Amino acid sequence: MARKSNVDLPHCAKCVRPYVTPVREESHSPRVDGKDTETQKHEVTCSGSRHQALELISVDLQSRRNNKEHRTREMGLKRLVVRRGQAFTITLTFNRSFPLQANTAFVAETGPEPTELLGTRATFSLTQAQQGNAWSAFDFTLNQNSLQVSLFTPANAVIGPYTLKIQLSQDRGHSVTYLVGTFILLFNPWSTDDDVYMPSEILLREYILMDYGFVYKGHERFITAWPWNYGQFEDDILDICFEILNKSLYFLENPSKDYAQRNDVVYICRVVSAMINSNDDNGVLQGNWGEDYSRGVSPLEWNGSVAILRQWSARGGQPVRYGQCWVFAAVMCTAEEAAVRQDTQHRACAGEPCAWLCTPFRRNFHVWNECWMIRRDLPPGYNGWQVLDPTPQQTSSGMFCCGPASVKAIRDGEVHLAYDTPFVFAEVNADEVIWLFGDGQAQEILAHNTSSIGKEISTKLVGSDQRQNITSTYKYPEGSREERSVFMKASWRMLGSRRASSPFLDLLGSGGMEGQPAQLQLHLARTPQWGQDLLLTLRARRVPGRTHPRGPIRLVLHFCAQALLHGGRTREPLWRQLVHLNLDFGQDIEWPLLLPYNNYRNRLTDEKLIRVSGIAKVKETGRSMLVLKDISLESPHLSIEVSERAEVGKALRVHITLTNSQTESLSNCTMVLEGSGLIDGQISKDLGTLVAGHTIGIQLNLYPIKAGPRQLQVLISSSEVKEIKGYKDIYVAAASSF
Repeated sequence: MARKSNVDLPHCAKCVRPYVTPVREESHSPRVDGKDTETQKHEVTCSGSRHQALELISVDLQSRRNNKEHRTREMGLKRLVVRRGQAFTITLTFNRSFPLQANTAFVAETGPEPTELLGTRATFSLTQAQQGNAWSAFDFTLNQNSLQVSLFTPANAVIGPYTLKIQLSQDRGHSVTYLVGTFILLFNPWSTDDDVYMPSEILLREYILMDYGFVYKGHERFITAWPWNYGQFEDDILDICFEILNKSLYFLENPSKDYAQRNDVVYICRVVSAMINSNDDNGVLQGNWGEDYSRGVSPLEWNGSVAILRQWSARGGQPVRYGQCWVFAAVMCTAEEAAVRQDTQHRACAGEPCAWLCTPFRRNFHVWNECWMIRRDLPPGYNGWQVLDPTPQQTSSGMFCCGPASVKAIRDGEVHLAYDTPFVFAEVNADEVIWLFGDGQAQEILAHNTSSIGKEISTKLVGSDQRQNITSTYKYPEGSREERSVFMKASWRMLGSRRASSPFLDLLGSGGMEGQPAQLQLHLARTPQWGQDLLLTLRARRVPGRTHPRGPIRLVLHFCAQALLHGGRTREPLWRQLVHLNLDFGQDIEWPLLLPYNNYRNRLTDEKLIRVSGIAKVKETGRSMLVLKDISLESPHLSIEVSERAEVGKALRVHITLTNSQTESLSNCTMVLEGSGLIDGQISKDLGTLVAGHTIGIQLNLYPIKAGPRQLQVLISSSEVKEIKGYKDIYVAAASSF
């Protein structure tokens, strides 16, 4: 038999029956103090007299039923979690029949010092029908001493934990207030009146009800899907999310004002964006774009958000070490209670909003979030997906946060619209200008690339493990008339008063470098794997140039390879090579390049990224050309196999296999397993050393906790390679009933 979710009630000493302790009417505290009300309580007789004062003796919040109807049962059934703009039902039992003429009112309160003026307190009476988009108690049914009533919360109510009370009138005009219980109120993307409403059940299942997903990393031509455990339905995660709000600078400065603004999804997004990083508060994550992670955890070694959020809460809100862009964005996916997805773009512009004028460096990739909402603060037409970026890069209104910025506004170059649209536009639609420096001064422009920034903007395809390219939602096709027009419009607006004296507008309007007498490209001859030599091919073709249209040319190419950091900066060269080429008009040449493993063996960062660059000097013109290739090295692959059927509470056999195909051993190997609904927390295991060419197999049993689609994430890390990741999608059947 299903258990009811009842409020834990004290008992009357005279008749040993449960009652709800009354709270004095003049008290505004949600705390119930039995000592304060003892005398008042026992002035009420426990006889069956028809003139007996009306008392509330028990409450059934019907958490099981309500949480199912409000699509929150994954968060548990022990407490009431509901969504705004949707009614829920509770049952109240009194010491005698409930009189319809009773003067009864419900009171809902949230936050410190709640008031009706701030929208953090609501008082509403029993009515026959719902009172529009307002707090209502309606559709009630009387059954002997019980009252079943539907409560409605407005679609613009403040989200968060609430205390619910009932005020009952007594003789001589007095009234007594009883604590009914507590509940948590969330945004409701299923409600047409909520600003986060999303009109697609398929999208809602993906963005609200799925507790796992992917982070896309790597190079534009070698994109890797990393599994991530969002874990938003784990028992304590919802409480931690509200704890995040309660530690923000906005709350600490003015708690009542902060709570009053928690009905606004734009406000919530900006607070959460600021609190995921710790640059100006005790936010969740401390960023680290260096190479020393000895005082924390490498960003590459996180499997999901749950461990991060639990560590932050357990340590009293001290920032967790360490995060980079994909970790910040993934944790925000967990913490935001609206439809949120992660986006990754490859070749992201970094720096100030006008960094496209002369890019100091560029990221290999960057990860941010999108949140679905109505933008009542913007002109019509800019609803839908909005960019949020919790990675601390620049301040917005004095805080390290970014967004929400309308994706449509970014595509149309409307960079004057809030929030932080110029910055996001520059990240995804920049011109890359590369200068050759010598003796501390810029000598010439090596490249002006109009299409190298903002490549392959990706997110998870709905209902699939595949990647979806959404670049077209951010900008028009590269090189099109529309794209150049939007780019120039945005550039004009961002330069503002500086545009009249700026020499860069002519450069940006030129559309790129033209007139070079040769085309140079670098290609990989085979898949680049860590632990092996890298084979590249230089392809050179003689074409008509502006200053040297025909005839042979001589090229002197200086190649080097450098370890590439995630932020776009590079280390000192680890390999050099000099190449001389003679090119006749119309001639194609392919030249092999070999980068030995020993050159980069101990010289790379944990992300295993290499940048190969070549500067070609044209003897006949004295001008230079640039050729670049960023390489992401593949890690060893692991395989995960499970028994055919998974069922709640029954052993699920898991077999994990890893082969070390490298030329050297992997030392200090550790394995971490994670997966909401499959594992409570994490499973860790030391694996020792995996000798080159050998295979290790691990077998273990899991006992699934929840039914439905689940994902098992596996991370194997070693001193040499930090990120050997794999995943397995598993459907868990409900427990068999006999």
